[in-house]
Amino acid sequence: MREPLLHTLHQAAGARLSAATPPEVLTFGDVPGEYRAGLEQAMLLDETALGRLAITGPDALAFLHRMLANDVRGLAVGAAQSNLLLSSKGKVLCDFELLRLEEGARLVLAAASVPLLATALDRYLFTEKVVLADESERTAPLALCGPRAAELLRAVTGTEPPPAGRWVEVERDGAALVVWSSIVAGSAGWRVDAGPAGAPKLWQALVAAGARPGGVVARDCLRVEAGAALSGVDIDEHVYPQEARLERAFSLSKGCYVGQEVVAKIDTYGGINKRLTALRVSHDDPVARGTRLHRVEDGERRDLGLVTSWAYSFVLDSGLVLAYVKRRHQAPGTEFELGDTGARAVVVPLPVRTGAVAPTGDWET
Repeated sequence: MREPLLHTLHQAAGARLSAATPPEVLTFGDVPGEYRAGLEQAMLLDETALGRLAITGPDALAFLHRMLANDVRGLAVGAAQSNLLLSSKGKVLCDFELLRLEEGARLVLAAASVPLLATALDRYLFTEKVVLADESERTAPLALCGPRAAELLRAVTGTEPPPAGRWVEVERDGAALVVWSSIVAGSAGWRVDAGPAGAPKLWQALVAAGARPGGVVARDCLRVEAGAALSGVDIDEHVYPQEARLERAFSLSKGCYVGQEVVAKIDTYGGINKRLTALRVSHDDPVARGTRLHRVEDGERRDLGLVTSWAYSFVLDSGLVLAYVKRRHQAPGTEFELGDTGARAVVVPLPVRTGAVAPTGDWET
């Protein structure tokens, strides 16, 4: 595992780090200020722990189109999209961002998931001329969101940030710099990658231009208010893409791909038993992932949901959770007992805050 690239800079700036491996920046000491920067100015996030898988070769595009849930063959060179690899049962094995190359694509995702994705894809390779390459040691993205994000990227990179659904490669200080549009903390934003060698200077340049460094606490405040699922937290191999509100990451019009029949059946007939839902909590103390949601119906206390994310909502001035809630119990105003704590949680509409990228898909509640 690569050593953290920016933690010397972060510690000098007073960052609080998590106990995770690799450690994440929790906050730079002012969560409300970091949150406001994401809404009113520009918030900068360290995502240098992300990895990258390159799939290239004469048959790469046809192979990816056959395997992945979103349309690949129809993408132009320079396109960027959300995409998924599903199991044969239609559940999410990996979620990632895809950058279309001349002869293939780069997939950006959690570094720990790169070997898993490569192994899963390799199982379906037979005579195709395709090369899978783990490029995680060559990538080190930063993420930027907020109304001033485009202005600051323009000032630092010297080029116009790409529009939604696109990526560009430019030169900065003699090195290649990749910039792509993305959803960052539930808002429209960009990721920018100068590689491991260039990440510290790029971070410093963006901060000097006016970007406010933020940690995962402020990021989660923003993304939970937006209802944006996080890989490995709200998204894993136990959920269908529609349950996690991942409609942007799969296609209902392309031909067959792994898990396609299940995805199409859900779209046609419904049948998902749970859906990622936001609930306002009756206190602002953290709620553990895995906490159950209960309701009493006809004299019976029923288990009807599972919390996956918690954050403090500045909009609601209370705790806010994302949870998978059983169907027919997702209507705004539906109230639950939160575990065995005596606290209550009430379903609220998504997105909670204006300006967020709204979750997609309307389903029976």
